[in-house]
Amino acid sequence: MITKPALTESDTQRIGAAAIAHAKANQWAVAIAIVDDGGHLMWFQRLDGVAPISSHIAPAKARTAALGRRESRIYEELINKGRYSFLSAPELQGMLEGGVPIVVDGHCVGAVGVSGVKSVEDAQVASAGIAAL
Repeated sequence: MITKPALTESDTQRIGAAAIAHAKANQWAVAIAIVDDGGHLMWFQRLDGVAPISSHIAPAKARTAALGRRESRIYEELINKGRYSFLSAPELQGMLEGGVPIVVDGHCVGAVGVSGVKSVEDAQVASAGIAAL
């Protein structure tokens, strides 16, 4: 049996605060979701001005990154290169850039998903949040 780290409420607060700060510093209206390693929502914030659909996209990106243990952009790239079978992958609905796994001591403990601006900028917000951990 292995022992691995797990996200706490204070971890999600710290990640979320840093992600919000990065988004606001760039004047980006985004939705930010943080999930645990099973893809279950632990923290969510929708900033003023973001499109309502981002409230669904951000958690989906986070869940995809957590369950796949890799950035959600990897799936987008595979599909864009013709690997269309990934479109039928179970439980993966956010196969767009902007979902970034949270890795601690080699273990994926969750992920951050962001939606609202360009996908590369979404990923920047997620990474800025994770860097605070």
